[in-house]
Amino acid sequence: MTDAAALLAVAKEEARLGGSEGGVPIGAALFSVDGELLGRGHNRRVQDGDPSMHAETNAFRNAGRRPHYRDTIMVTTLSPCWYCSGLVRQFGISGVVIGEATTFSGGHDWLAEHGVAITLLDDAECVAMMRDFIERRPGIWYEDIGVPVRE
Repeated sequence: MTDAAALLAVAKEEARLGGSEGGVPIGAALFSVDGELLGRGHNRRVQDGDPSMHAETNAFRNAGRRPHYRDTIMVTTLSPCWYCSGLVRQFGISGVVIGEATTFSGGHDWLAEHGVAITLLDDAECVAMMRDFIERRPGIWYEDIGVPVRE
């Protein structure tokens, strides 16, 4: 597998782009196990008014149709939520590289229990992007993770 930090750099570019558009700063990319970039994207729930447009979903859609996904790796700046973890399982993506799981821990332990290779990088920039966003826009954040807005 290609260097995980190098793969994460693409997802971080996407996260910064999403944040600059006024959206949730989460980015993702789908790579082949050989390191070929297949698709990239960022959370576009706010920009598109589409609750299903998470970063992993966007990257997956941008990768296009393949006969199978066993030879792919999903790279994401934040631990994938249950929705995106389901996408990984549904399509048999073999590995997930995660920038951070400090601000949110989704389904990556469940994925590991089901044979998906998990690489958790604890990337400081990913943590800082999310902490800053959660502090500035808590309502959008809680909406994004499906939790009622906290007062």
